[in-house]
Amino acid sequence: MTLRTDEAQASDRGAESPIDWQAALAEHQRWLRSVLLARLGEPQAVDDVMQEVALAAVEQRAPLADRSKVAPWLYRLAVTQALLYRRRMGRRRKLTTNYAERVRPSEGDSRTRDPLEWLLDDERQSLVRQALGRLPARDAEILLLKYGEDWSYHEIAARLGIGHSAVEARLHRARRRLRDELMANHEHF
Repeated sequence: MTLRTDEAQASDRGAESPIDWQAALAEHQRWLRSVLLARLGEPQAVDDVMQEVALAAVEQRAPLADRSKVAPWLYRLAVTQALLYRRRMGRRRKLTTNYAERVRPSEGDSRTRDPLEWLLDDERQSLVRQALGRLPARDAEILLLKYGEDWSYHEIAARLGIGHSAVEARLHRARRRLRDELMANHEHF
């Protein structure tokens, strides 16, 4: 009788319901997309990588037991999937470049400029995007989480699995680098 009670108590203490990955991904999707955009720099690539993240989360080999570690685990998974995506795209670009060198390019370029780029507001956004693109991925990522997602230091620390002071230091460094990039770009005009 006591053995059964001890087993029941142990299972009650340690048993958490399995993590609903669909709900977890839906909960964390917005900020994960910001992380991926910062890492990839291509909005169209974010959907592809998010699908890979979702698939990897569902097919994980070592299930998570601690719900508090879902956000940091998803962050690391997204970063890994972004790196794999960039590697695949690099290989694809190399193949395309090799093919293009063998085949003669066409004379005309069908790309056209968006007329809204001439507006002052769009020009500022373009300059900021360019400056963000020149920043290291970690700096762009933390700036997008802070200002794009409007997260507090505590939220960033919890989701990325780092300390509050690390968030402060990374944000300070990222803001300084962004400011330097914007000033360097301004001096060119």
